[in-house]
Amino acid sequence: MCDTIVALGNSTADGSVLFAKNSDRDPNEAHEVILVDRQKHQQGSKVKCTYIEIPQVEETYQVLLCKPFWIWGAEMGANEFGVTIGNEAVFTRIPYGKEPGLIGMDFLRLALERAKTADEALDVITNLLEIHGQSGNCGFSHPMFYHNSFLICDKQDAWVLETAGKEWAAEKVRNVRSISNAITIGKTWDRSSKNLVNFAIGKGWCKNKDDFDFARCYSEPIYTTFSDARNRQVCTTTALLSSKGKITVEMMFAMLRSHSANRSDEWRPDVGITGADVCMHSGWGPIRLSQTAGSLVTHNMGNNPTHWITGTAAPCTSIFKPIWMDCPLPEMGNSPTGEFDASSLFWKHELVHRQILLDYPNRIKLIENEQQKLEAEFLAGVIEFSGKSPLERTEFENMCFEKSDKLESKWIELVKSQKHVKRVNGLYGAAWRNTNKAAKMPV
Repeated sequence: MCDTIVALGNSTADGSVLFAKNSDRDPNEAHEVILVDRQKHQQGSKVKCTYIEIPQVEETYQVLLCKPFWIWGAEMGANEFGVTIGNEAVFTRIPYGKEPGLIGMDFLRLALERAKTADEALDVITNLLEIHGQSGNCGFSHPMFYHNSFLICDKQDAWVLETAGKEWAAEKVRNVRSISNAITIGKTWDRSSKNLVNFAIGKGWCKNKDDFDFARCYSEPIYTTFSDARNRQVCTTTALLSSKGKITVEMMFAMLRSHSANRSDEWRPDVGITGADVCMHSGWGPIRLSQTAGSLVTHNMGNNPTHWITGTAAPCTSIFKPIWMDCPLPEMGNSPTGEFDASSLFWKHELVHRQILLDYPNRIKLIENEQQKLEAEFLAGVIEFSGKSPLERTEFENMCFEKSDKLESKWIELVKSQKHVKRVNGLYGAAWRNTNKAAKMPV
């Protein structure tokens, strides 16, 4: 389960395009951030995606990828031209292909590697979809199959692309937009697959063209309902519309950290087996299996966007840190796997995150002020350093990551020393003990 958000220049405080996304995956499905350089390829060569090989292009562009560690593609990322994309699982009435093929995250990376604009990225994905379709397991600890939607933007424009099998519809964004784990395009769109309406008529999902509604006709109701996607999209859309014309990077951070429209100081992730939030927390039972494994906010203004990443799970417990694509990535330790590694950025943060979960309402208060203060320092620093040389910005990036690491090391001891005020739900505690055991976590 995920959420992706965009605000175009007519809706932001500084005229930039702002993109934000949470990547929700299994709790032990470590999130990895990588930078892949522009490359030339031999004519007739192939590229190995997560499962299959497809024809390679002569040149692929530099890409920043925020991804599950085991997947070739990515849930979100950007390229050297400022194209930024996030993908979402959507659940449709068309059967999911279970054979190895291209999955949504592969489409996302392929588009970033091959497109200079949002329009071109839309074409890349839809052309590949027409040729190869979409199929394959997307789950880490348990098999999961779904179709995909995408929010694609560049320095000026944005598209929502929603798919069901090989069928698709695309809507051009006019100001603000968000997507979640449900088809949102209804009776109107700007582009579509040739057979979108006739396919639904042939299946008896609608009577004729006038009766056609993409979301109503193609959505699978059970998974769509239990994903709580529509409530999450209402939450992010309401936040965007209420701040239209004034939207900032800090507001995007806050949207990705939101837990519910009615959150109180006593909100806790261990209550209930249904429901989902933009800042996703894994629970117990068969429905709430995901957590936000990593977050990205892109501030796209001028020729060198600033990308704000956590690289770690649960943005409410994480620190957003700035990077630029013309600078090397800061040190993040070993590439993560599905098991604990104290030298990995993702897993070191889990020592803090999973301790906070044991008494969330009280332990989250121990870190919030310092978290906000450090991010404010980073935001001010970005304004100062954005026009400086790559070497100077690299030094600033490294300083931000070093300060974040130092603060989180402090948090680990602080949170562990805090006595439990309220014990977690027994089934929730048991679920997390099993999750920690599977990851060989020292908690």
